[in-house]
Amino acid sequence: MRRGSPRLGGSVALARNRARPCNPLIQPMSIGQIMNTTDAADPMPLPPDPPLEIAVRSLRSPTGHGRQENQDNYLIVDGQGRARLLWREQETALRLPDWPPGHRRLAILDGMGGHSHGREAAEKALEGLLELPAAVDLAPISAGLNALHHRLRQQFQAAGLETGCTLILLEVPPSGPALLFHVGDSRVYVVDARRVQCLTVDHVPATHMAMLGLMNGAQWFQRVHVQANSQISQAFGLGGTLGAPQLYPEAIAADLFELHEGNLPLFLRGLDDRRALELEPDRIYLLASDGLWRLANPQAFIQRWPALLGQARRPLEDLADTLLAELAEEIRRQRSQPDDNCTVILARRPGRVENPPTEDTP
Repeated sequence: MRRGSPRLGGSVALARNRARPCNPLIQPMSIGQIMNTTDAADPMPLPPDPPLEIAVRSLRSPTGHGRQENQDNYLIVDGQGRARLLWREQETALRLPDWPPGHRRLAILDGMGGHSHGREAAEKALEGLLELPAAVDLAPISAGLNALHHRLRQQFQAAGLETGCTLILLEVPPSGPALLFHVGDSRVYVVDARRVQCLTVDHVPATHMAMLGLMNGAQWFQRVHVQANSQISQAFGLGGTLGAPQLYPEAIAADLFELHEGNLPLFLRGLDDRRALELEPDRIYLLASDGLWRLANPQAFIQRWPALLGQARRPLEDLADTLLAELAEEIRRQRSQPDDNCTVILARRPGRVENPPTEDTP
């Protein structure tokens, strides 16, 4: 996660901790202390799971000439409780005991680059996700993740650190809609052969300005989806300035500020941070860290996704490889190096869409 500015949104300066040995208060436990694990080669294909096809990729640098550390992470738990994640930048597999059959969990985490222990912060959050019980409605997911956020914040503060991570979590019960929980500027998109649509709102200064009535929809889109951005206004395990009643708050709020219908501007209504999300058949749901669109002209790449991904008969594993190969070429073409960490999860339910929409939206 690149963060070129030492500020979290608004006017709140974040301390950049100088290089030092990892503080024991933030050092992740051995993953073997959580579950019985096996190391996995990279890449490790997921076992067949017909109701929901899934592919994942996590790259330190798409071109091989970018970041020296991968501060991204991910979690995939399939319907048999088999989990995949990164641990100290290595793909790891484990099995969760007592996981409900047919229940799935997908998550993307992006540690705060420019701040010490960004990777470790994401790993600490991932530990908590492994311990979070499966849920079939939003209330327990929100309560559990809010509690985890505060627990991590206390641990980081005790260690003298101001760090955190983004979080996209998609809980997929065996029946009914998926459940979305979002913090930061990682995103969820839905893609088919005709359009690509962003389903989340970035927690960035431009969104704060729009909520205060200082920016209209066109200005917000230009700032968030067209221009490069190196600041966030909220992070999991840290807090934020997103809900401040003034543009330049003096402190980082401890609680997570949830975007919802009651506080979003009209042009962003329906994109609540925490909501039920129907996974429609034959559409790809793309969860990703910001390395996937950190380009001089991100829309030039994003608007190609329907052609790249809207191929219902191609396996997601192939589509994931194609997407990241095209990203590397786009980075070179746009001269957008050094490139960032990039982590992508693709998910698709089998089936046929009877009347796919034709409107192009960002």
